[in-house]
Amino acid sequence: MPRLMLWPILGLACLAHAQPDDPTYTAGKSLFLKAVPACAICHTLKDAESEGAVGPVLDEIKPSAERVAKALRNGLGSMPSYRAKFSDSQIEAIARYVSKASAGAP
Repeated sequence: MPRLMLWPILGLACLAHAQPDDPTYTAGKSLFLKAVPACAICHTLKDAESEGAVGPVLDEIKPSAERVAKALRNGLGSMPSYRAKFSDSQIEAIARYVSKASAGAP
């Protein structure tokens, strides 16, 4: 019987991980979807329900927050730098969101 009681707890833990209640995560997701230009235009990310056609599929590469922040600040490949577009805190919010949503390293 005690094992049966464990399943609902594990289920809630997984649900909590899938829906982070973190203001930085929420801000990052909003920027990913609504900034001009929005990251979602180019990048595919399941959590954001985006299907970009240019950039890499973020769910596949699972980038770390550090990697995303570096790409936003310096550009990468055909992606331009967004250093002048976003503040440092906005870059960090987007980076943390992408990393958590794709299950990359924090």
